[in-house]
Parts: sequence; C-alpha cells; structure tokens
Amino acid sequence: MRLSRATDQRRARGSARARPASAPQVAPAPTPRNRGTDPLAPERRMREAGGPVDNATYGCTCGLVFEAAVSTSVACPVCGTRQAW
Repeated sequence: MRLSRATDQRRARGSARARPASAPQVAPAPTPRNRGTDPLAPERRMREAGGPVDNATYGCTCGLVFEAAVSTSVACPVCGTRQAW
C-alpha cells in the first residue's frame, strides 16, 4: 500500500529533525617538540619566554622601597645610598 506524497514528505522532514547534529571537528592539540628527549628543552623554553627576570626589590634606610636590576652596585634613586646585595 502506497501512502500519499504529503505523508512521505512529512516523514522525511520528521526524520531530518530527529537526527542529532554532528559535533564540530576539533583539531588535536600539537604535541611539544621532543618531549623528554631534548636535554636543552628547559633552556629553550626559557629563551622562548623572553629569558629570566633579573630584578629585585630593595628597601632603603630612607624608607623607599624600589625595584632595580640585580647588581652588586645598586643605589637608592632618592638618597643615593648603596644597597647591600
């Protein structure tokens, strides 16, 4: 027994709505270069990140707390007193 064309169209539309939408395709995350085999990997990561930050916080006897590059000859920018390292 053949159903009417309208019934066939309704069934086709209903089955299209009932199908779940497929999940979007996601590219896999890249794997780190030579993980575990490169002895210089920590050094390479440090260089790629811009290198170490060689600053320290100093507190002067005049009450000023300031940040300056790590050095053996740091002086207070206000009073000029040399800071201990």
